[in-house]
Amino acid sequence: MEQTEKDYNTRRPHMIIPEYGRNIQKMVAHAKTIKDKEERNKIVNAIISVMGQLNPHLRDIADFKHKLWDHLFIIYDFELDVDSPYPIPDRETIFEKPKKMDYPSKQMKFKHYGKSIENLIEAAINFEEGEEKKVLIQTILNLMKKSYLTFNRESVDDELIISDLKSLSNDKLKIDDSFTLVSTNEVLAMSKKKRSNSSNSRHQRNNNRSKQNNYKKKRY
Repeated sequence: MEQTEKDYNTRRPHMIIPEYGRNIQKMVAHAKTIKDKEERNKIVNAIISVMGQLNPHLRDIADFKHKLWDHLFIIYDFELDVDSPYPIPDRETIFEKPKKMDYPSKQMKFKHYGKSIENLIEAAINFEEGEEKKVLIQTILNLMKKSYLTFNRESVDDELIISDLKSLSNDKLKIDDSFTLVSTNEVLAMSKKKRSNSSNSRHQRNNNRSKQNNYKKKRY
């Protein structure tokens, strides 16, 4: 059947929340015309039920029913007079623009180590002296070596890592002279194994997805 000009979506009312489809918006528009509040409550609760069925992924969201009611009020343009089980959302609050995030102003000495390493070093400085602090420092040194080798896969001098730790801690962390960092070969081997496992997992997911698609084709 030939589509008339009035059937084009561009000539229809604007979709408030497209995820729910045009039929939900029509149901909402109809509910607004119902004068009896009790009847309107029944219609609105039925609409909420349909909205939940159309978007089952919302069930993974905490308090998903509350989310559905908020969406309903948005579609209603906040002009809904019904008995909601949740507080009626405020237009200004929902459409309030997020506050601008403050980016760290402190310049990092060694970007290849990352901010998390600097945070660990700061925590280690404030640690009480003892075996736990000693282990923490050793862990940080090995993490620094792994981070360094991410950018330079050939080799790294352990003395350089120790020197960088002293620089980052302003010589506030003492390194046990007997401590030996994990070997470069071991770090590279672990990194290679991790990449291999990640690649295998991705390959397995692709295979499973392919099998599911083939099953659907056979089924339908």
